[in-house]
Amino acid sequence: MPHQPIDITENDTRTRDEIKEPPLYKVLLHNDDYTTMDFVVMVLEKVFHKNPSEATRIMLNVHRNGIGVCGIYPAEIAETKIDAVHALAADAGFPLKASMEKE
Repeated sequence: MPHQPIDITENDTRTRDEIKEPPLYKVLLHNDDYTTMDFVVMVLEKVFHKNPSEATRIMLNVHRNGIGVCGIYPAEIAETKIDAVHALAADAGFPLKASMEKE
């Protein structure tokens, strides 16, 4: 049996308002007493694609305030970036921790 074409008319009840964007999450870096500032800057450049001045600004925020926002992403991307931070830190022998928080 052939398929009938779908007729999209003014009577279509779906609207753009009904299409929800996925929730966003802040990826956070946490300060510790062992991870070097240079390593944190490298992570921000490599994982979060920050330029050197932005990476330095975020690193100093982490250092001074104990925590800093690296970016805002959908959940799966945030989780992937956190995994990348933890893998790089483990390989380098640093305890750098990243987490995510709903925006």
